[in-house]
This record gives sequence, C-alpha cells and structure tokens, in this order.
Amino acid sequence: MRKLLLVFSIGLSIATFVDARAAEVKALFTTAMKAAIDELVPQFERANGHTVRITYGPSGGLARLLNGGEAADLIMLASTELDELIKQSKVSPGRTDVAGTAIGICVKKGAPRPDVSSAAALKRALLAAKTVAHTAPAGGGITAAHIMRVFEKLGIAAEMAPKVRLAAGGPNGRVSVLVSSGEAEIGLQQVSELMSNPGVDVIGMLPSELQQITIYSAGITTNAKQADAANALIKFLAAPAATKVYQAKGLGLR
Repeated sequence: MRKLLLVFSIGLSIATFVDARAAEVKALFTTAMKAAIDELVPQFERANGHTVRITYGPSGGLARLLNGGEAADLIMLASTELDELIKQSKVSPGRTDVAGTAIGICVKKGAPRPDVSSAAALKRALLAAKTVAHTAPAGGGITAAHIMRVFEKLGIAAEMAPKVRLAAGGPNGRVSVLVSSGEAEIGLQQVSELMSNPGVDVIGMLPSELQQITIYSAGITTNAKQADAANALIKFLAAPAATKVYQAKGLGLR
C-alpha cells in the first residue's frame, strides 16, 4: 500500500510540474502571417507544452485592439506599427523581426493572365480590368494606402475609383476571396495572403519602383501575463528552422 501511495504521489507531482510550466499564450498575429503561423504554432505547442490562443487581423486593426485594452501576451504585425506600440508603451522595447513579404497581383484561377511585368504593363492591365480589389483603408491593412498611391503614380486614380472593390481585411475579409468569387478581376495584396487561397493565381509582383516591402515583427506586451512562454514562442518563430516555411508561404523577405 505504501509503495502504491508513493508511486501515486510521484505521478501527481510530475503532473503538477508539467501543468505548472504549461501556459496559455494569448497572441495577436497579422493575417499576412496566417498560413505560416497555422503550420508553425502546433509544432511549438508540441515541443514546449504551451498552448497558443490566436487572434488574426490586419496590422492596423490589431494595433487598435491592443490600444483598446485587448488582453494579449504577444503581438506580431508590421514593424512600423509595432514601433508605434513600443513608443506608446503598449509593447516592451526590443522587437524581433521574423519575416517579410511584398505586394503581389492575382487573378481568378484559370483566368487570362495580363502582363504586369512593368509599370506601363500594369497600368494597361488595371485600366483594362472591369474590377480591381484591394483592402479597405478603414480596416487597418497596411497595403491600402500604398496601392492608392500606386494608382496616383500611374496617373489612373480617377479611372480606378469606380472599379475598386474593397476587402474588409482579416481572415474573413481577404482580397483573394473577392477575386476567387468573381467579384473582382484583379487583386492586389501581400503575396503571402494571395498564395494562401488556391482559388487564385498569382501572376506577378508590383514592379520594383512601385513595390512596398513589409517586415513583420513580434514583441511582448507590457501587460503580458505569460511573458516567458511568449518569449519562447517568438524565439521559435524567429529560428532558422522556420525559414523554409516562410519561404514556401511567400514570406521569405527579412
């Protein structure tokens, strides 16, 4: 009986130790990273025993959530947005750059592929399209303002206004869905988001003189309750082993 009680006591102590070290990390991730994060986080959970509760959204939207009092241990979004949160003392100093992407161009899978290899060719393709999709500025996506500037640089802002279709942003408001559903002929968005939708074909990237590169960075919030586990997650996502996943998902820039 004593031996049985001893074994039970040891087993209970081990279980208690495991439970004590396991944490639930509340994380805010930009939608542009979703395809990679959905693959990498389960690996982290299996390796470390922690669980991660994720909220996805556009970078600007996530910043508003945190500023509005959303509880989170970790946030990953565009580096420019993260720097602002650090200045506002919402995120602790010291960001970690994890991955990056650029703006791509897509059409519905199997549809004709217009030439977008140069600024002049892109201008012709946009003018020829009946509808063009990008994220709504109000949603907090970081590509919207840039794409509107691209239209201005190409001298077609007035012509584009009536044909633009806006995506709300976030996992349920993607530009690629407007294209795959036929609501828009051409979509402009971070290529990592476009590549995650099998219903579209990525036909190219914005020409270099019109391109915007976005670096995605992570930080620990100043009110984090699970800072140690959140730091472990950041280290896991920034490790060289994750690079192949980012490259496969259109997030190879860093």
